[in-house]
Amino acid sequence: MFAKKVKDLMISVDNYPKINGNSTMLDAFEVLSLSQANIKPGNQPFRAILVLDDEGKVIGKVGHLSFLRALEPKYKEVFDIDKLTRASMSPSFLDSMMEHFKLWKTDFIDVCTVAKNTKVREIMQPIIESIDENESIANAIHKLIMWQSLSLLVSSGQEIVGIIRLSDIYNAIEQYAIENCRK
Repeated sequence: MFAKKVKDLMISVDNYPKINGNSTMLDAFEVLSLSQANIKPGNQPFRAILVLDDEGKVIGKVGHLSFLRALEPKYKEVFDIDKLTRASMSPSFLDSMMEHFKLWKTDFIDVCTVAKNTKVREIMQPIIESIDENESIANAIHKLIMWQSLSLLVSSGQEIVGIIRLSDIYNAIEQYAIENCRK
């Protein structure tokens, strides 16, 4: 039986790419890119950066979707696309909203201007929910599905101590199934 705890599969804050919330999006791109060089063979690449406050405490995370969302800041002004998507709004409804609100006015993306002028704290996902390091992987799977997230911040008491990623949970379950389920 697969009975691992969150702490067994999480990546410690010490081993995860981090950036101060006052840094720019360009700085975050560089940190994430450089962090890929330190991945051990067989491990999944990093798809997010932990965001720190001035005291070095984790206050959120920035993932690939956050970076892309920042390229169209009008989304933030008009509505929370995450909540609408989770509320099962149809693709055609979301497309009509995009057209109605003229969210994309041009065919080009000014990546450099946005990357140099956007602070990480403006695009990060703040800590709204986390999972305790002693919870089961079954609970982590449930939360990932319910929150439609690729990762969860892991807490010990009030402190964020790591991150658990969907890809790491999947890999552990896949490996377990291959090794144990045909016996």
